Amino acid sequence: MVDNRYATALVIGSVLSLLATVYLSVAVGTQHWYQYRSLPVKHESSNASELREEFISGEFDEKTYSDTMFRLNGTLGLWWRCILVPGQSYWFKEPDPKMETQCVSFTLPQQFVPKFNDPGNHNSGEDLLRTYLWRCQFLLPLVSLALVFLSGLIGVCACLCRSFTPTLGVGVLHLLAGLCSLGTVCCFLAGIDLLHRNSAPPDGVESSLGWSLYLALISSPLQMMAAALFLWAARSHRKNYTRMAAYRVA
Repeated sequence: MVDNRYATALVIGSVLSLLATVYLSVAVGTQHWYQYRSLPVKHESSNASELREEFISGEFDEKTYSDTMFRLNGTLGLWWRCILVPGQSYWFKEPDPKMETQCVSFTLPQQFVPKFNDPGNHNSGEDLLRTYLWRCQFLLPLVSLALVFLSGLIGVCACLCRSFTPTLGVGVLHLLAGLCSLGTVCCFLAGIDLLHRNSAPPDGVESSLGWSLYLALISSPLQMMAAALFLWAARSHRKNYTRMAAYRVA
């Protein structure tokens, strides 16, 4: 029989784990990790159409899509890159054309494309640090979600077997998942900082963190708190069970 304190800890830990999983899943699937703000783009004063076509259907190149995001209010995510461009114009002139977001996803092979010391210059040598930071930033959240899914399976099996022992493993898996989520945010921020050192945004372009990154950042402490509750419940229940067994023997 499980004490009410341990049952409450398991319920709260499960709720925290569910919230963390939802937050991290939304963060991975959205593009608002980092955003740029520049002057509004108008049809008459810029080649926005050419930049849009190059961004969407042109050859994949870090320098090209980065410069386009600098100029066209771009947003960057783990799997998406987006720009804000004027919508389709009609036969009459619109004083303020309606702006729309155009997004392109990173394909799996593109996630493994090496980064270069001078973005866009393939003869400048591979930048190993930026390359592995980029790969880690999209692999770590997948590992984190996989660990949470595995811990959920273990928890279901523990309930079916009416055993409290696997709760310790569930707590350890949640702790590792929280570290992976935190590592994702750290790798992303470090990669962006190194990119700006090698290819700085033009003057007048402002940059800021997006809400997707904050969701991923929030998911990490939620997973760690869930891990702490699971580990506490498993350890306390084990001590209590040992004491009760010793008392009965005596």
